Amino acid sequence: MQAVRSILVVLDPAHAHSRALTRAKLIAGVTGARLHLLMCDKNREHSALLSLLQSQLRDDGYINVTHEEAWQESLHETIIRVQQAEGCELVIKEHRPDNPLKKAILTPSDWKLLRQCPCAVLMVKSERPWTGGVILAAVDVGNQDEDHRRLHASIIDHGYAIASLAKGELHVICAHPSPMLSASDPAFQLSETIEQRYRDACTAFQAEFDISDDRLHIAEGPADVLIPFTEDKYDAVVTIMGTVGRTGITGALIGNTAEVVLDALKGDVLVLKSEEATAHLAELARG
Repeated sequence: MQAVRSILVVLDPAHAHSRALTRAKLIAGVTGARLHLLMCDKNREHSALLSLLQSQLRDDGYINVTHEEAWQESLHETIIRVQQAEGCELVIKEHRPDNPLKKAILTPSDWKLLRQCPCAVLMVKSERPWTGGVILAAVDVGNQDEDHRRLHASIIDHGYAIASLAKGELHVICAHPSPMLSASDPAFQLSETIEQRYRDACTAFQAEFDISDDRLHIAEGPADVLIPFTEDKYDAVVTIMGTVGRTGITGALIGNTAEVVLDALKGDVLVLKSEEATAHLAELARG
């Protein structure tokens, strides 16, 4: 989080009070990051409001504030193009749940943003302060390849940074699969052996990242069910997740856990990408 030097704050023309801006001020107040305010609107009628917000922010001590109005082919494409042009390491946007019928027919814009944006995205869902709250990090220690290991390290680093910023406590959730009788590896045919394999992996993970037993939660079941359950149980204010950033047909068919749980979670959601996904998506965005 300390590495964030430039934050893109997506403002909503339909909502004067911006939860996204509130979170951006909190982070920029600690990191000293530049704030770039973006109003995505075809009509471009908000220059006066943006100038006023810039002036107010500077009066509040946020010296490095810029703004613009823009519109490309769609909301998520507009955000990504501005993010690339401004070199922002974090996008902050308020998330409002889509109509279920509309979501069944069309891929929600926020899903596309999570899937295609090359940098970290913070989806703000609540006005609740982060101060003193539980920060929940979701990892899958069953994936031990180098790309996932670096992603896990980033998730935990961000978790500790936000916990420090908010004077809160970091907890970690790790879901493991249910037994599969058809699995080629006998270890995945029994619940006991699956859990033991994940607990062994978690022991090394805990030692590496200094996670105590009372702050690590290992459970059997699908991640898209267990993450919202754990968030609710510990009343987490922010949930941090990673995504492989699948796009195209693969993304449409498989989906990503971050997208699936977005509406189910009550608190804010920070979605990070693996280095491999970030590089690939940045190349696509430039193309």
